[in-house]
Amino acid sequence: MDAGYTVEQLRAAAADAVRAPSLHNTQPWRFRLRDGGIEVLGDPSRRLPATDPSGWGMRIACGAALFNLRVALAVAGVPATVRLRPYPAEPDVVARLVPDVPRRPTPADQALYAAIPRRFSNRAPFWPDPVPADARWRLAEAARAEGAWLELLIGMSAVNAFAEIARSAHKVLERDPSYRAEREEWIRAEPAPDGVPVASGGPQSEPQDLLPSRSFGGRNRAPGRDFEPEPLVAVLGSPGNTAVDQVVAGQALQRVLLTATDAGLAVSMLSQPIEVPSAREQLRLSLGRFGTPQMVMRIGFGQPGWPTPRRNVDEMLDLPITQG
Repeated sequence: MDAGYTVEQLRAAAADAVRAPSLHNTQPWRFRLRDGGIEVLGDPSRRLPATDPSGWGMRIACGAALFNLRVALAVAGVPATVRLRPYPAEPDVVARLVPDVPRRPTPADQALYAAIPRRFSNRAPFWPDPVPADARWRLAEAARAEGAWLELLIGMSAVNAFAEIARSAHKVLERDPSYRAEREEWIRAEPAPDGVPVASGGPQSEPQDLLPSRSFGGRNRAPGRDFEPEPLVAVLGSPGNTAVDQVVAGQALQRVLLTATDAGLAVSMLSQPIEVPSAREQLRLSLGRFGTPQMVMRIGFGQPGWPTPRRNVDEMLDLPITQG
């Protein structure tokens, strides 16, 4: 029987795990090797107190990083068995991975893995081309494969109803000076290993925009470069809203994002209606779905961009002092 994962396997897989998305690109995770298993931990020092007081966003991000970790280990031929929130006394440990039976990676594993370095949030306007039905089906199946659901809002009446909820939530958040100050702290005008570069922040919002967008210091848009009038909006949800449900939703989110990347689609995330409890409940009721909305995405075809920077992976590793 395999004795467990090695430091080299942890470091290689963690280098892919850190490509996951997080609120304001805070990268709120750590990875450690303990008793032959790899553990994913939330990093409370990188949680956003004003934007994410409950830790929901940190757990979503850690779930997304966990999914990348699973894919990287599978492609390396050392797939994992995963336990979520394995230690009641250590709530920061979101998952523990131990080696499963070795096997060759599947084509699906390889396609998802190839998408990891190409995935990024695209906050720019998308092209008007509609997302094909087969791509929509693939996205919904990706969420289902991870125990979540994906509701695609089809038609302008559904999108307009959502937009009203999202704009209302955005206004609530923007009225909070600590929320605005926290966002400003994570805008990066100079090269940095975390935060949101101004170049990735998307254009400044304008009154005619259907959906709200956070201001990350982006430039004014060129004439005629408004956002698409009928965006494809997707709501990702989980059966419940426990800490485990949120980690599950994070894994589903990342599978959806990588599936979208593999299909040549661009995605940006709108979490404002999730961050305001009354708006989240309003969204849940409007969908008529069992469970809890955990993230909203705008999906379409867009210009190529580039991923945001990441910290050095060694800064996020907790390694055993000795290797027996």
